[in-house]
Amino acid sequence: MMNNVDDNDVANRNSEIHDVMFDFCGVLVELNYRPCLQGHFPQKFVDTLCADEDDIYGFFAAEARMDAGDDFADVIKDYHQQYGEDLAKAFTYYIEHYDDALPKMIDGMEALLTDLRKAGYGVWGLTNWSHETFHLAFEKFPQLERLLQDTVVSGVEKMHKPNADIFNLALNRFGLNPVQTVFFDDTQANVDGAKAVGIQGVHFNDASNARKELQRLGVKI
Repeated sequence: MMNNVDDNDVANRNSEIHDVMFDFCGVLVELNYRPCLQGHFPQKFVDTLCADEDDIYGFFAAEARMDAGDDFADVIKDYHQQYGEDLAKAFTYYIEHYDDALPKMIDGMEALLTDLRKAGYGVWGLTNWSHETFHLAFEKFPQLERLLQDTVVSGVEKMHKPNADIFNLALNRFGLNPVQTVFFDDTQANVDGAKAVGIQGVHFNDASNARKELQRLGVKI
């Protein structure tokens, strides 16, 4: 006699969350220009840069190029031509002292990753980060390297969020089913990029809300 299988039960089992992926800066670790540059450059420059949403100094664009795989030597050459020697010195100092711009892990995230691992869930990283500075994240926060099972780094792969290729690379490399995977990022465009390939993308605000969202999705932590 054949058992009757409810299609909804099958669908629910197939969509159970097995894996959680996390962005780095703004989600796992804090990125802050101020502790890196404060006291080394004029206060007005530091204050403006830290409050800058329009990227008037071009720091964001230059760093985005590095995140996409460009070497610092090429980026700084172009940056110097566009913004001049003084700003080029500031950007160079920032890259050379990048670990000072990573003051701490985001509050509550080490505990969240620990609880996920203890509960048997896959825990992964997917970050837009330069291949020349990413090592500093694990050197400064070795608990991240221990808690994350693997990480895809845009600057290494020369592809970056929110494009589909890097999400698909992560899914294939980690062996993940997109509908059983949640991805947290503090940038909405990257959340939308995850959703476009079938991952359950969630905009990150803080560790408490991330935990609640995972529990809402059925994650038992």
